Amino acid sequence: MPETIGIYGGTFDPPHLGHLILAAEAQAQLGLDRLLWVLTPQPPHKSGQPVTPLTHRLEMLRRAIAGTPGFELSTIEMQRSGPHYSIETLEGLRLQYPDADFVLLVGGDSLRDLPTWRRPADILAACRSLGVMRRPGDSFEPALLEQSLPGITEKLRFVDAPQLEISSSTIRSRIAEGGHYRYYLQPDVYEYIEQHRLYR
Repeated sequence: MPETIGIYGGTFDPPHLGHLILAAEAQAQLGLDRLLWVLTPQPPHKSGQPVTPLTHRLEMLRRAIAGTPGFELSTIEMQRSGPHYSIETLEGLRLQYPDADFVLLVGGDSLRDLPTWRRPADILAACRSLGVMRRPGDSFEPALLEQSLPGITEKLRFVDAPQLEISSSTIRSRIAEGGHYRYYLQPDVYEYIEQHRLYR
């Protein structure tokens, strides 16, 4: 049987417990043999927004996923110049894993916007399924999605996970304001942020 590989992309600025819980639930519920955490240097939809230097995000992500069986860090998007589009990442991963079945993990908001991504039909064709990790308040219309991307609804697999209202932007704001944030993160990630005084 081909290996089933989940692909979880993001800026992870910083990686937090919400990311880890969703990823672990996706791994278990979707039967993923491995889950690649694809660190994005500068995603197209966040152009112009400040992003923490890549070296810091890389080390925080390494610390966050260390010791979890099946979790692996992928630097594929760091090996080429931006902007970084999902379809190009999928094509690059296909060269690395020619026989694997890919499951692209997306949030509910990303799923709604998928028709606006670069070459969305090719993204759909490159994946066995889309693992949808929904947050509170996410909404989308399956019929509208199907109209834009025929065949998408049969590829949707929803991940049932605790709905934690944790976001990287909230954590960054809390740190900047001197608020509490320690227990939203892995201890090693918290220590790294404190050591390097990030997000101040």
